[in-house]
Amino acid sequence: MRRPDSPVDWCVSDAPVPYDAAVRRMEALAADIAEGRAQERVWLVEHPPLYTAGTSADAADLIAPDRFPVHRTGRGGQFTYHGPGQRVAYVMLDLKRRRPDVRAYVRALETWLIETLAAFNVCGERRDDRIGVWVRRPELGAGREDKIAALGVRVRRWVTFHGVSLNVDPDLEHFSGIVPCGVREHGVTSLVDLGLPVTMADADLALRTAFETVFGPTRPLAE
Repeated sequence: MRRPDSPVDWCVSDAPVPYDAAVRRMEALAADIAEGRAQERVWLVEHPPLYTAGTSADAADLIAPDRFPVHRTGRGGQFTYHGPGQRVAYVMLDLKRRRPDVRAYVRALETWLIETLAAFNVCGERRDDRIGVWVRRPELGAGREDKIAALGVRVRRWVTFHGVSLNVDPDLEHFSGIVPCGVREHGVTSLVDLGLPVTMADADLALRTAFETVFGPTRPLAE
């Protein structure tokens, strides 16, 4: 995508962030970016355990509705899980300054995640018939694939918000309360589940390096 002259603010929250507070903050910042009052930003967070329902969510895919809080959200997609050990990256970019093409933006997000995984010698792949980034698991059976990263975006006035999540070391059993992204035929995995001793700091470094390759330079922003 075309790269603006100014770097993207890169912000990391060390403490867990409540989901509703994150959405309010994203929406306010997206409005400020659209009005030219704020720089583009990537915000890295972890959330307490929760489920979110995107605009395409099917109620039948919420298997355990009382297990964790369920948040209805305006992003695209279906049900997903967020929780400790999963890095969520909220991405607020001005597509008017880059390329006003949502499909190309989603493709760029997938490339960003695939490049991040490559830093750990993990081969992440996109699929035309389902969203997210997938890894092959032949050791678990013929044709087995697991999702390692998810995407869910919203665009308002050509400014993006919501974003991506990467499974570093979450409790994978927590995904059993939903049908993740409506996909019943495949499972979920994480970097640690793949046998890689990756810390959140390791993942953050790889995410930032790959982001700069795909979207352009960043600058650190303190919380």
